[in-house]
Amino acid sequence: MSTHTLPIYFAPLQGYTEWAYRNAHHKVFGGIDTYYTPFVRFDKDGFRNKDIRDISPSSNCVHKLVPQLIANDLDKADTISTLFIENHYTEIDINLGCPFPLIAKRHNGSGILPYPNEVESLLKIVDKHPDIDFTVKMRLGWSQADECLALAEKLNKARLKHITLHPRLGTQQYKGEVDLEGFAAFSENCKHPLIYNGDIQSTQDIREIQSKFPNLAGVMIGRGLLSHPAMALEYCTEEVLTEELYWQKIKEMHKEVFNQYEQQIEGGEAQLLHKMKTFWEYLEPQIGHKKAKAIRKSKSLHVYWEKVNTTF
Repeated sequence: MSTHTLPIYFAPLQGYTEWAYRNAHHKVFGGIDTYYTPFVRFDKDGFRNKDIRDISPSSNCVHKLVPQLIANDLDKADTISTLFIENHYTEIDINLGCPFPLIAKRHNGSGILPYPNEVESLLKIVDKHPDIDFTVKMRLGWSQADECLALAEKLNKARLKHITLHPRLGTQQYKGEVDLEGFAAFSENCKHPLIYNGDIQSTQDIREIQSKFPNLAGVMIGRGLLSHPAMALEYCTEEVLTEELYWQKIKEMHKEVFNQYEQQIEGGEAQLLHKMKTFWEYLEPQIGHKKAKAIRKSKSLHVYWEKVNTTF
């Protein structure tokens, strides 16, 4: 089994891995090589304010942050890239993996994968900004696992720093098993450094994927890190935190997230409560359904803190 330590990348998840969460995770747990922002899109009304705030350097204090764009044509990709460049980013990730139907049906995310000509046109963004490093995060396909293979040549020709592949179909969303045979097939056809993403729930899972694919350039983890924020730290240090220290760190991280949102959110108590409740969604299996339900049902910050304090 390979013994070298792979870089760990924190995958973006809309509504969860926003600036406050990333900052707190970096400060309290760490172990992450690169954090990624949830995708920024450009609608007919322009950019969403929350996206602009999320990518703003003044909001972020992680050591390395890469913003992600989602677009179905070159013009939109260029408009979003320009926003990133104006905010002094030198690396940009292109989302070809989002599986949500409302996004995908407009040929965004994994919805563009069945259309090689559209992907080729979108990838011209790389040539428009020669001073920027571009990466791609993608799936095997929208409805067929060989859609990525039909794109391999076009991707290989593009000047990409790396590709991250989640070996599921867009139509699966997050259901069913990951397709490791599909990942292997793409790996054989991919000339860029390749990062694995999908269903990593433990440090053992990281090592097993590393053993199956010894040439990996890294592992990207999203839901697994939300469920176990210490995973990257424990993988890098090869030391498992004691239960006491783990919960001490969860408590510290939660306080960090709360303090940051409290300072920034202008929508009052209701909006702050809504944001904080997402912190616990992926931790529910650890705190138990009863405690998680009590937190979800909190109607005031006073009650919220009362329920949260019984968790630690």
